[in-house]
Amino acid sequence: MSVPAIETSGLTKSFGDTAVLTGLDLTVPTGSVYALLGPNGTGKTTTVHILSTLLAPDSGVAHVAGHDVRRHADAVRSVIGVTGQFSAVDNLLTGEENLRIMADLRHLGRLKGSRVATDLLEKFELTEAAGKPASTYSGGMRRRLDLAMTLVSRPQIIYLDEPTTGLDPRSRRTMRQIVKDLVAEGVTVLLTTQYLDEADELADRVGVLNEGTIVAEGTPRDLKSRIDGGRVVLTFDDADALACAGGGLADSIPDPEKLSLSVPSDGGVASVRSVLARLDALEVEPTSLSIRTPSLDDVFFALTGNSSPTPTTTSATEVEL
Repeated sequence: MSVPAIETSGLTKSFGDTAVLTGLDLTVPTGSVYALLGPNGTGKTTTVHILSTLLAPDSGVAHVAGHDVRRHADAVRSVIGVTGQFSAVDNLLTGEENLRIMADLRHLGRLKGSRVATDLLEKFELTEAAGKPASTYSGGMRRRLDLAMTLVSRPQIIYLDEPTTGLDPRSRRTMRQIVKDLVAEGVTVLLTTQYLDEADELADRVGVLNEGTIVAEGTPRDLKSRIDGGRVVLTFDDADALACAGGGLADSIPDPEKLSLSVPSDGGVASVRSVLARLDALEVEPTSLSIRTPSLDDVFFALTGNSSPTPTTTSATEVEL
């Protein structure tokens, strides 16, 4: 079996009297995306800093590509790239100059550095802006340049610490596609994000961090299956049909204003078939049917002790009948 890209055991870190990490156990398989979720202040960035060798843990062990972060810090740095919450771009330099400086710092040599910079500018669709100062770039362009600078050394493992915070939806979508392309090339990504839909779309596994430790871990689908809240939402033509359906479907919740009925369900085929069979027996036909299942937002709020989000955070598939 291959060595995990990242592996930690019993990792702790405190700042003064404040314990930030209280025993973090984490395993990230090579060539995957692992999303670390948690409220602000729960240790996501601290974890990234420890795995980047920027901070030393108080106790516990952490290995990156098989290298101990304390004993073999140089080896760790040689295989990682980091894109933090705040851009490392130099606004006074052009996009190309930012990349060339990173190539020089990595001792790539003049010809190779120039070639790598050109390739990355093309990959991140920055060729036309290559000769312009970074201060003239949009937020999305700056973020792409920041990530391109991280990739100059061709790292095996990349830490993306809230990489799309503050970006518009188009730029966020572009960044997501870039992450997918990197993983397709064999890169391992540790992602921290406040956009739960981002984790849902990108992550192979998700860890929910709360009070300094992982409180739940699994695939997005596994985590969502642990939370109640799935339902089938039916709409009807008139109030009489709504009332008749509500009388025959136990535990259903009517919404007279929308002429809709919410029925608890796990969203599976058998559950939906049962609802439709009962409606058929009542001789009531809905005009539409929506299957709503818990989202990672529901998981996040349930596991971190916050109040539940609004129903609009659930995923839904709607069928006109």
